Amino acid sequence: MKRVFRSGILAVAVLSLASCDYQKYNTIRQKDERARDYRAGYRAGDEEVYGVHPDSAAVQSKYKYTPNPALEERTQKLRDKLFGTGTIGEGA
Repeated sequence: MKRVFRSGILAVAVLSLASCDYQKYNTIRQKDERARDYRAGYRAGDEEVYGVHPDSAAVQSKYKYTPNPALEERTQKLRDKLFGTGTIGEGA
């Protein structure tokens, strides 16, 4: 019983320490080559493209699009060609 309790306390301590400032040091500090790039095609720091935080998803990834059966058919043909016939959930 003591062993289970101590293991539980250790697991809680490790998880609580691991969750502090998540992704704080998981970055590469480097010079931004495109810092002064003002071309129309480049959207530096745009929340819609890059998200509001390094851990968050971009806003555009949350958009819902109307399904296009022609694209679904084409996508399935590509999947069959690359991975063989079967369902997506079957795995390799």
